[in-house]
Amino acid sequence: MLCFALQCSNFFIFEPTLQHSNLTTLEQRYNISTFKLSNNSHIMTFPAQYSTLSSSALNVRLQERYGLTGSTCRLLMRNVSDTYLLEDANGRYIFKIYRDAHRKHDEIKAEVELLNALTEGGAKVAYPLTDLSGQQIQEFNAIEGTRYGVMFAYAEGKVVADLTDEHLETIGREMAAVHNITSAVKLKYPRKPYTVETMLREPIATIAPAFKELPDEYAYLSSASAKVAAHIEAFDLSQFRTGYCHYDFLPKNFHFTDAANVIFFDFDFAGYGLLANDIASFYIHLFLEVMNGKLTQEKADEQFAVFVAAYRTVRPLSNEELAAVPYLGFAFWVFYFGFHYENFDDWSSIFFTTGFIKGRVALIKKWADRHFKG
Repeated sequence: MLCFALQCSNFFIFEPTLQHSNLTTLEQRYNISTFKLSNNSHIMTFPAQYSTLSSSALNVRLQERYGLTGSTCRLLMRNVSDTYLLEDANGRYIFKIYRDAHRKHDEIKAEVELLNALTEGGAKVAYPLTDLSGQQIQEFNAIEGTRYGVMFAYAEGKVVADLTDEHLETIGREMAAVHNITSAVKLKYPRKPYTVETMLREPIATIAPAFKELPDEYAYLSSASAKVAAHIEAFDLSQFRTGYCHYDFLPKNFHFTDAANVIFFDFDFAGYGLLANDIASFYIHLFLEVMNGKLTQEKADEQFAVFVAAYRTVRPLSNEELAAVPYLGFAFWVFYFGFHYENFDDWSSIFFTTGFIKGRVALIKKWADRHFKG
C-alpha cells in the first residue's frame, strides 16, 4: 500500500490500489523520493507544480531570518507570485514568493540588484530588505522544488486611480528619476529584453492555439501586430533612450501617501528595452479610464500632457519617442496576452476563456482604431 504525503497538509491520502511495482516508474518520471514505513508501506511526496506555502510556517521562518518579534503573516494574494503581508510592532512588510515557472533564481537576483541600485540612487521604490545573515533572497524546499522569496519594505499609502495634476506631475518626475538610474545601471544577472520579437512576434505565435475557435480574431491580431512591428522598426531606434523598464507602470503598482509622494513597487516584469515602453504602459491607464467612461479623450490627453511635461523636467523625452507610444502600447497588450496564455495552469485559468479572448481583442482593436491612422 502506498501513502501519499502532501507537504501542504496534515493528513495522508492512502491509495491501496497503487502497487509497489508502479512506484519506481513514478520515481523515475517525476524525480520524487519515497521512504519505507515500519509496516513495509511507502510514503511518497506526490509531484506538484504550484503549492502555497503555509503562512504560519513562513512567519516562524521569517522571524528567525529577520529578527522579527510577535509578527503575524497572512497570504495577501495568490497571483503571478504569492504575496504575504507581515506585521509586527515596528511596521508592515511584504514577502513575495516567486514561481519557478515564472522567475528563475538569476532573474530574481537581477530584480533585487536593480532595486538596490534604485534605492541607492534615491528613487522612490519599495526596496528589498536584508536578513540577519546579510541575505536578500530566501530559499524554500517546497513540494514542487526550490522556490525563492524576497522581503520588501512596505509601500505606505494607497492606490490612487483618479489622478489630479499634482499626482500626474509626481508620477512624471519620479518615473524619470527611476529612468535616470535604470538607463545607466548594468546588471550582472539576466532579465527579459523587450524587443519587437519578444513583445509582438513571439507572443503572437505563442497564443495561436488559443484561437482555434476564433480564426477571425487571430487573423486581425496577427495582421495588426505585423503592421505595428513594422512601424516600430521604421523609427530610428538608435536615437531612443534605453534601459531597464518597469513594464507595468499602472496605478496598481504605486502608492501615494499624498499627491506629492509616491512609492513604486512590483518590478517583477522589469526588463531591458526602450524606456518609452514605460510611458506607454502609463498611458494605457488613461486609455482604460476613457474606455470605462471615467475620462473624456480630451481630458485624458490633457492629463498625459501634464505627466509628460513633468517627466521632461527631469530627463529628455523626444517627440519621436512620444510618437512611438501608441505602437508600444499595442505591443504591451500583445505581450501580456502571451503571458496570460503561457501561465494558464498556475494563474490565468480563472479568467482566460473564449469570452476573455474575444473581449481583449476587441479592446486592442479599439486602441488601434483610436491611435492609428489608416
